[in-house]
Amino acid sequence: MFTDKIKTLGADFEEYTLKNRRHFKENPELSGQEFETSKYLKEEMKNLGYEIIEAEGTGFVALLDTKKEGKVVGFRADIDALPMDESEDNLKGKKAYCSKVKGAAHTCGHDGHMSIALTVGKIISEIKDELSGKVVFIFEEGEETGSGIPKMLDLLRKEDFGFDVILGNHVFSALESGKFALEKGPRMAGIARVKFNVVGRGGHGSRPDLSINPIFAASQILSGLATAWANQIDVTKTVTLGIAQVVAGTAFNIFPDKALVAGSLRFFDKEEGVKAMEIVENVVESTAKAHLCEVEYLEGHEILYTPVINDEKYSNIARETLKQLYGEESLEDGKIWFGSESFSRYDELAPIVLNLIGIKNDELGSGAEHHNVNFDLDEGALVPGAVASASIIVDFLNN
Repeated sequence: MFTDKIKTLGADFEEYTLKNRRHFKENPELSGQEFETSKYLKEEMKNLGYEIIEAEGTGFVALLDTKKEGKVVGFRADIDALPMDESEDNLKGKKAYCSKVKGAAHTCGHDGHMSIALTVGKIISEIKDELSGKVVFIFEEGEETGSGIPKMLDLLRKEDFGFDVILGNHVFSALESGKFALEKGPRMAGIARVKFNVVGRGGHGSRPDLSINPIFAASQILSGLATAWANQIDVTKTVTLGIAQVVAGTAFNIFPDKALVAGSLRFFDKEEGVKAMEIVENVVESTAKAHLCEVEYLEGHEILYTPVINDEKYSNIARETLKQLYGEESLEDGKIWFGSESFSRYDELAPIVLNLIGIKNDELGSGAEHHNVNFDLDEGALVPGAVASASIIVDFLNN
């Protein structure tokens, strides 16, 4: 009943969608500093008739209450940018729009998420008299650093909305524009951060016997981890080991007191992720001890997020919605993403569904990896993404 109306509204709001995306693209703000971004979003949602409820920091929710008994559907968008500069070029040539802020860039696609959310808000506002229940738009600060999710969960628990389901989007550079991926089960990986110091005893480079060199211990830890991964991780349950930092020493002739090792694990099975973290700590501690070193785990050494696992019931409803909208050919199954998302934590409140929206367009040059200087998105995917999201929300309310 709503499909044609939502499609028409989406087309009518194309200029609005693109204006918002371009504004966010050119004016990115870093995690926890999204002051102007948050202000812009609040003003837009207020103008659409939503009630604004602020979280601690820059995050907030925008509530539409139809005043009619029904389901409660959440819809989440993240609002922060990454601390990096971006290239003016994508994979084919010049980007149409680029960050104007040095040291900040929307190279993960959150500009697209926000513009889609505003258009969905506009569509839902137009048809609210025909709906029952509540729709809660969740604008989360600091997704890239994890700073916003605890504050947002605190707010949502305090308000006690009683969610039936929470929907989220993520634009995806490995998926062709016009395609969607939202199967049941794991869609994005869980993440554990590995961060520790190997603690030895510093001294003069001429007498290694009078010092305890943490560098050799750290190198043996890395070799031991590689061997443990090959022999102890279940081969049917992928866990990646990504060591990204090894930092030690200030001069060629001074043994340092400490060697820092840091990285991340990614996994799609919660139990195997926990087991992998235990393997890391066992190898680290036993190897350090063999070299007369100690281990100092640092802040942030922990499992940060579990995998994003789409609820079977609601993902099946959403798939049927997309088939009606754009045909079965719009769905691409078998797509999983090793990136991680704070969206996984919303399953503490309700079933969740994450929809991956394709933005790869070879003709336009979009398709570079996320967090890459050449990252760009196909703006032509935004209105279909908004139409899909609004339609899914309506079908969630009606089922």
